Amino acid sequence: MNGRSAWRLRLLRRLLALPVLLLTAWGALALWFQLGRGAALALGAAWCLAGVASALALWRGRRWRATPWILGAGALAALAMASWWHALQPSHERQWADDVARLLDARVDGDRIVLHNVRNFDWRSETDYTARWETREYRLSQLASADLVMSYWMGPHIAHTLVSFAFDDGQRLVFSLEIRKERGESFSAIGGFFRRFEQVIVAADERDIVRTRSNARGEQVYLYRLNASRAQLRDVLRDYLRRADALRAAPSFYNTLTSNCTTILFELARSIDPGLPLDWRLLASGHFAEYAWDHGALTPDVPYAELRRLGHVNARALQADRDGRDYSTAIREGIPPMPPAAPPAR
Repeated sequence: MNGRSAWRLRLLRRLLALPVLLLTAWGALALWFQLGRGAALALGAAWCLAGVASALALWRGRRWRATPWILGAGALAALAMASWWHALQPSHERQWADDVARLLDARVDGDRIVLHNVRNFDWRSETDYTARWETREYRLSQLASADLVMSYWMGPHIAHTLVSFAFDDGQRLVFSLEIRKERGESFSAIGGFFRRFEQVIVAADERDIVRTRSNARGEQVYLYRLNASRAQLRDVLRDYLRRADALRAAPSFYNTLTSNCTTILFELARSIDPGLPLDWRLLASGHFAEYAWDHGALTPDVPYAELRRLGHVNARALQADRDGRDYSTAIREGIPPMPPAAPPAR
C-alpha cells in the first residue's frame, strides 16, 4: 500500500470513529430509558466500553495490536443492540394512567358518527379528578368550524397542539395525539426518541382536555380559529377517526420527532393541501401557529401578533371557574371571528 492509500485509509478510519461514538451515546440512552436503573447502568457501562474502545481502535488503527479483536467485539455488541431494539414492540396491555386508559372507538354510518370512550373528566387539580368516559353522537353535516389550541408546557418553543371541532348544535369535540402514559409515568421529550411511550388519540370534551391545561396544570394556552371550509374540516375529522381506528387495531410508538401532536396536524393539513412546505417550526412546535398563519390557515386579515395576544385564554379560563360560566364561551371572548361560513350542504 502506497503512502497516499495508507493516508486515505487512516482518514476513513478516523471519520468512522465519530459515528461509532454517536451510536454509543444513542445506545446508552436507549438502555437508560428502556431498562430499570440497575440493568441500564450495568449494560450501559458494558456497551459504552465496547463503543469507546471501538472508536479508539479505529482512530489508532494498526498501531494497536488488539484492534481486530476490539472491532469484532464492538460489531457483536452492535448486532446485539440492533436485535434488542428490533424486538421492542408497542402494546395495548399495560397498566395505563386513568386519563389514557381507554381507546377511542368510532362508528361511522354515513352522516352519523358515534364515538365511544370520549373523555370528560372533571379536573380539580392535576391529580384530583372524577373520571368520566362517555358515548356521544355527532353529525358530519353539522360540523361548522374548528380551532387550533396551543398549550405551552416547556418554554416558548415547545407546545402541545390540539384541534377543537364545533358543531351547529353547540357540541364541541377536541382531538389530541398524546403519549399513552403508564401509571406513575411522566413524559420525557428525550425518552420519546427511544420507544419509551406508546401513542394514543384522545377525543375529549373541551372542558376536560383544554381546561386541565389552562386551569389545573397552569400551562399557557392559546386558541386560534382555523380558516377551513366545512368540507375540509370533515376530511380532517375523518382522518382523526381513521388514525384512531388504526391505533386501536395496532399499537404504535410515540416519537418526539416524527410522530407527535404537531406532525399529525401537518400530515392532516397536507392531505388537504399537498403543497404545504416543510419548515423548522414543525419541529419547534411552539411556533406552529405562526407557521399556520403564514400559510393562510388562521383568521385572515389580522396580524399574527394580535391573534396571539387575543388568543391567550388563561385569564378568561380561570375567571370562568370563579364565575361558574361556560368554559368554551368564556375562553373565546375577544378572539376575532372567522368570516361567515357558507351554509351546510343539503
